[in-house]
Amino acid sequence: MRRGRGLCVLILVLLAQASAFAQPARVFTVDEAVDYAVKNSRTLKSADIDLEIKRRAAKYSWNVLVPTVQMSGTLSRQNSISSNIDAANSSIDMANQMIDLSNAMGQMGAAMQNMPYTMMGQEGPASFNDIPHVSHTKETESMHWAAVGNLGVSLNLSLAYIEQIRASKSAYEGGQISWEQSKRETVTSVKKLFYGLLLQQENIKLQEQSLETARRRSAQARSNWDDGKVPELSYLQAYVSYENMKPSVAEARRTLNQQLDTFAFLLGLPVGTKITLSGSVEPVYVELDADTLVADYGGNAPDIKSLMSTRDGLVHNQKALNLSLAPALALNWGFQPMLTNAFDTNWFEADNWKDSGSLSATLAWNITNLLPFSQTRLQASELKDNIRKLDISLETLRENQKMQVRKAVDTMKSSREQIEAMSRNIDLAQRSYRAMEQAYQAGATELLDLKDAESQLNQTKLGLLSQKFNYISALLDLEQILNVDFLEAK
Repeated sequence: MRRGRGLCVLILVLLAQASAFAQPARVFTVDEAVDYAVKNSRTLKSADIDLEIKRRAAKYSWNVLVPTVQMSGTLSRQNSISSNIDAANSSIDMANQMIDLSNAMGQMGAAMQNMPYTMMGQEGPASFNDIPHVSHTKETESMHWAAVGNLGVSLNLSLAYIEQIRASKSAYEGGQISWEQSKRETVTSVKKLFYGLLLQQENIKLQEQSLETARRRSAQARSNWDDGKVPELSYLQAYVSYENMKPSVAEARRTLNQQLDTFAFLLGLPVGTKITLSGSVEPVYVELDADTLVADYGGNAPDIKSLMSTRDGLVHNQKALNLSLAPALALNWGFQPMLTNAFDTNWFEADNWKDSGSLSATLAWNITNLLPFSQTRLQASELKDNIRKLDISLETLRENQKMQVRKAVDTMKSSREQIEAMSRNIDLAQRSYRAMEQAYQAGATELLDLKDAESQLNQTKLGLLSQKFNYISALLDLEQILNVDFLEAK
């Protein structure tokens, strides 16, 4: 007994903890769902990154005009410097020969200057000191090493850069259009799924009401059978009808839960988050004309704007290729200090360094690109053909837009007419069902007739909701096609 009580207490504690950590359901209206999706949708977050990449490329597209600056330092060792030493010693030998010649001439001059004094037996004042010889260079390890620095600045200037910068700007504008298109698609998907879920919920309510009615009808038939008022067959028919309805209601609930998971994923919520929808499938009617819509808003369509942006980018790239045929100017400046005998020389004495840098300006013209069969000309021709293809695609897109707008407007008009007609029919179907139910209770009609009347009533209610959803869905499609919010504009 004690173990049983302890187990019960443990179960109660676990249930209490589970309820404490249970997350409450998130409640969303359609506007709240749209706002949350715009801020948290994974699709839009990815689109934000793509847009940032293009924005950064457009912002710094002028960096083609920034000179290239390179700096390097090299400490190298020559494997053999014997040729350099031999050359240096040869120079020293020549210098020593010149010194010998100079010393000889100096001695001769001194002798001639002292000759008068010598003839008189006197010592002359003139004397001459020999110039010492230069010693040969001996190879040391330091002579193998040299330090070389390099600072280079280069700048290439071409008229094609102008169109390349414009192409980057156009790519960013196209990225903005793509982002707006992704946002519009996300908003449309969220709203459609929101109203679709509301429609499913209403459908389940109707099924649950029918199920409850069937249960009560089965219980009443059982009571009447027990009292001997009706035969067993009447009870069995009512009971089987009730049991047959249970699986369809359970399947509808399971499908709704799956759709709610899809909705949570679309919003950017963790899958499995409990969601409660607040709203109803009630359209706001607007009067629209297809031709007027195309004339006023046709240019706002994201797909058309995106295609036009792509075309502008190709035009800029084509112009850049054409401008690349012109000569280009290349400016280069280099500073290259060099220090030999690196380990036996003071690195901080400027006189020990030698500069072999230079300044140059080069005007280059690629004549080959002027040939009609060159790679550059072929690329330009290909771009021109792609622009022509885009023009055809734009024309096709505009015609397709007209067709889609007409289809959406026709769907809205048809759905509105169906809504008005079904709204009138619901009252008649309700009255018919009540009369049939009274007749069934009085034993004046069969269960099958009552079920037919109930089915007609539910179909009329569900049909009315479906037509309302169709109207809302067509209006959302129209807003996405033309990239305009008619309800806000209204």
